[in-house]
Amino acid sequence: MDRRVDDNTNPSLPELDELESVVVRFAGDSGDGMQLTGAQFTASTALAGHDLSTFPDFPAEIRAPAGTTFGVSAFQINFGSDRVLTAGDEPDVLVAMNPAALKVNIDNLRQGGLVVVDTGSFSARNQKKAGYESNPLEDDSLSGYRVMRLDITAYTLEAVKQFGLSNKDALRCKNMWTLGLMLWMFGRQRKPITEWLKTKFGKMPEVAKSNIAALNAGHAFGETAELSSDLKRYEIRPAHLEPGTYRTVTGSQSLAWGLVAGAQCAGLKLMFGSYPITPASTLLHLLAAMKQFGIVTFQAEDEISAICAAIGASFAGSLGVTSSSGPGIALKTEAMGLAISTELPLIIVNSQRGGPSTGLPTKTEQSDLYQAIYGRNGDSPLPVIGTRSPGDCFETAIEAVRIATKYMTPVILLSDGYTANAAEPWKLPDLESLEKFPTQIVETPPEEGEHFNPYERDPETLSRPWAKPGTPGLEHRIGGLEKSYETGHISYDADNHQKMTDTRMAKIAGIAADIPPQEVFQGTEGGEMAVVGWGSTFGPIDQAVHRARDKGLDVSHIHLRHLNPFPSNLEGLLKSYKKVLVPEMNTGQLMTVLRDRFLLEAVPLNKVEGQPFKIREIEGAIANVLNGKGAAS
Repeated sequence: MDRRVDDNTNPSLPELDELESVVVRFAGDSGDGMQLTGAQFTASTALAGHDLSTFPDFPAEIRAPAGTTFGVSAFQINFGSDRVLTAGDEPDVLVAMNPAALKVNIDNLRQGGLVVVDTGSFSARNQKKAGYESNPLEDDSLSGYRVMRLDITAYTLEAVKQFGLSNKDALRCKNMWTLGLMLWMFGRQRKPITEWLKTKFGKMPEVAKSNIAALNAGHAFGETAELSSDLKRYEIRPAHLEPGTYRTVTGSQSLAWGLVAGAQCAGLKLMFGSYPITPASTLLHLLAAMKQFGIVTFQAEDEISAICAAIGASFAGSLGVTSSSGPGIALKTEAMGLAISTELPLIIVNSQRGGPSTGLPTKTEQSDLYQAIYGRNGDSPLPVIGTRSPGDCFETAIEAVRIATKYMTPVILLSDGYTANAAEPWKLPDLESLEKFPTQIVETPPEEGEHFNPYERDPETLSRPWAKPGTPGLEHRIGGLEKSYETGHISYDADNHQKMTDTRMAKIAGIAADIPPQEVFQGTEGGEMAVVGWGSTFGPIDQAVHRARDKGLDVSHIHLRHLNPFPSNLEGLLKSYKKVLVPEMNTGQLMTVLRDRFLLEAVPLNKVEGQPFKIREIEGAIANVLNGKGAAS
């Protein structure tokens, strides 16, 4: 849903408790519709004019046994009147649809927070499956929280009984009853959601009517129970956003649009070859629905076929794009070497997940940086860039296309599961203002008697000419075998191989002169301490540095988009600080690369739990390092 932001805001409603921000987490069984509930609450929150950030937390099992802890699905949203960069450290409100959801999520709820539970699901059998020895609603285990015990199951069955649904189908409306209550609690409109339900279930009108009835019943419950001390309404003022038209986007959506925009800026058709894998599959689904832009998508039989098809598209004069996650990227590695040898533009998107092997397929991690920079046979450098947020994926994708086409090289774009699935408001760009970088595909044959050399170099970029196969006079061969620098023919000459290897490395290193100097996002150039990050750690780092600076600490935030090569000023900038802290969702990969390139001794802060950093974790590490302790002290 799009919304328009103007320069005015709505006046405060005095009868409501006013808050700056709220974190709400919906949790239930993977069949309870928590992702749908969270998505619709997000849509209503965006329409209300709030800044927001979301965190969908999926179970790894496709369909875990109902009521078990490893089948719990959750959706967290942080929304407020100030800028919101993370999904929040601790929920203020936890909606737990069954005992397992309560068991998995209660430790994350802030002390004194509100937990809404469906008592109708707290049977002895469900409690046992969740690992409870006694009923947590009856012992003292929830004494530190405000507990609202509601028989949502019974309320929902009563609300939809007129539609004659089976008991199983009727209970599928519980999420809408719960959503209705939350809409009332935070002053959200129901109409956009009722219209969405009518559209979604247009061919099943009784299902649509029953869900709308449950939504209205949950809202009405809040209205009739308003005098209860446990149930209050809250107001969060609209955020002061820059005027414009905004849309709530996930990282996958923004990335898909950025790839299309980048291809159009380059004047190229886009061919996307992919093989389904979590969490990268969404990109294939999105691009497949954009054929009106001339996009060709190909779901291959395996990862190797997918990238080879994309390389073939680039050889033919289109922009080849492929995507996967860590295990699939490993399978694509040999073909990446082929793209480096042939020096063809290619975009390789890696939506990182917890590893190794199958690992934690629905959880997030940043552990593929080594793989991106070093993980190929031979000396085979290529550019690596990382995106920091859902909205930033758009600009990062365009930058990846620009580098790939200008320097005739494959580019790895690193995202991760959190960025791909999370959502935030994004101001729609003026597409006409996007800088164009039309690709110069060679069409003019050489003079009579001269031979076309596909490895002749541009003296500035060291990129080779791009000619479509079959163009008269420009017939040529490229491939995995080494080619002669002088002629483009196959060559086993030792000196030639040295020259070609050095040239390919110099081409990638030279990109550093064509990317912006590294900026400081918060703080000053030089000082006591810099916190250096990349990827989706941007939000928690930025908020932690903001809090630390409010306390008077001399700390700055530096966030990297270009990971290979680094910006030309990065070494001097980092060495202008006495201490450097590097938070990463891995075991210290960026820190190792910085030591490799700059002999920089930094302090690592590592986390590989499949969950994003909390602000307080980084804030605590900042204080510890400045006090001469280790980051995790």
